Amino acid sequence: MVNKDSKILVIDDDESIRKVLTLTLQDVGYRVLTAADGEGGLKIFADERPDITLTDLRMPGMDGIAVLKEIKALEPDKEVIVITAHADMDLAIKALQLKASDFITKPISTTGLEVALERAQDRLSLTRELREYTRLIEKRWLDTAEELAKTYHFQKNLIESSIDAIIGCDPQGKVIIFNKASEAVLGYRKETVLGKLTIDHFFPPAKYDELKEKLYSNDYGGRNRLILYETSLVALSGQLIPAQFSGAVLHEGEEEIGSVAFFRDLREIRRLEQQFADQARLLHQDKMISLGRLAASVVHEINNPLAGVLNYARLMLKILKRGPVTEEYQEKFAGYLNLMENETDRCSKIVSNLLAFSRKSELDFSEVPINELVEKCLMLSGHKLKLANITSERQLEEKLPRVRGDYNQLQQCVINLIFNAIDAMPNGGKLIVSTSYSPSDRNLTIRVSDTGCGIAKNDLPRIFEPFFTTKSEGQGLGLGLSMVEGIVERHKGAIEVTSEVGKGTTFTLKFPAMS
Repeated sequence: MVNKDSKILVIDDDESIRKVLTLTLQDVGYRVLTAADGEGGLKIFADERPDITLTDLRMPGMDGIAVLKEIKALEPDKEVIVITAHADMDLAIKALQLKASDFITKPISTTGLEVALERAQDRLSLTRELREYTRLIEKRWLDTAEELAKTYHFQKNLIESSIDAIIGCDPQGKVIIFNKASEAVLGYRKETVLGKLTIDHFFPPAKYDELKEKLYSNDYGGRNRLILYETSLVALSGQLIPAQFSGAVLHEGEEEIGSVAFFRDLREIRRLEQQFADQARLLHQDKMISLGRLAASVVHEINNPLAGVLNYARLMLKILKRGPVTEEYQEKFAGYLNLMENETDRCSKIVSNLLAFSRKSELDFSEVPINELVEKCLMLSGHKLKLANITSERQLEEKLPRVRGDYNQLQQCVINLIFNAIDAMPNGGKLIVSTSYSPSDRNLTIRVSDTGCGIAKNDLPRIFEPFFTTKSEGQGLGLGLSMVEGIVERHKGAIEVTSEVGKGTTFTLKFPAMS
């Protein structure tokens, strides 16, 4: 149950999300504070010191990672829950590593929010208990036998309620502490472990000897200490569990009296990392499909100018073999060379753009000039449009503000939409690509419209689903629009589609403009 004085801070640049979260959290019983950006949120946090902060990861200016770091620097015991899109799992993992208590994904579900808040409240309760425990020990350590007994039980409760698996051993390595988290991670019941098994039983062969050697060395956190060391555990089922180990050898004077080990289950983090890697692989696979389709048309597009350059070169060589070049031919040669230079430069630009598009690069957010990007996409697709008997029209608003994003992925996004338009016009048609800016909502818009076959009303709700396609077998994997949606979401944008069967389709992309 939420304490009536509990305060929670919501930081998100999306006003609708702030409103929905405010209503939901107030209904539960929280006093809700809100901020539209990281800087404003930190000011409110400094004044109000709420126990829990909900912050979006991607925001203009100070992002959620920076907010998390600042809050943890000010109040390490306060809990921060990050809000992320499915495409930003790498940032979610980074946030967990920076001591975020949890993360929730957009669109935010009530269940997910409740679970994250419950975990945060549990951590807050545990932190308060630890603080109170420390104060109690400092003030009344060993005053009475009754207090000593209470301390013992309290310590036991702390160990049992720990989120991490805790295993304590005697000097011979026999297990004498095995908390609930250890049971949950390894699958063993406490009564089958205590006093019966040694700690090496939970490691693959030779892994424990390797870990023990590092524990007793001076190289990993100091002698008799090992901090945040990644290893593997063996569960009762035989499953290998990736885990993060921290531990220490315990001494009383010069005598070794045992050891304690803390394990954090890394399976969920590994799952998120794999999910992110799979998404990156699919994105690159989709780009390679697009590249293959571009390459075929680019070969034709550069063939004609190269043939012209070759013919001019042969003509000039033929004339030179006749003897000294007259003034008349010198003027003609200058014209020929000028044409050859222009055609070669055009071929070079086409090939350079194709190579830039093909590169597999890390996500790199920078200032993106949208009109320039659209022009490059149309240049790369130009010959393919001609071969398909499709005319193209640009309607580009001048002096647009820039968008913060990854140039390569935004280019992939627009090219996918152009390819979809080409596929929708097998008998030719018209493609219109337009850009515009709305000062009222500070959104920059890209529209890709075609006069093609359109999309059936029943298919519209499913077009962004992975592997859904209306094309015949062998004509596509159904990943293109799913990738486009993922790219748009990653850039904090929105995608809309309007279509009428037999008349055409328009895809509208909206991105927040930079200041």
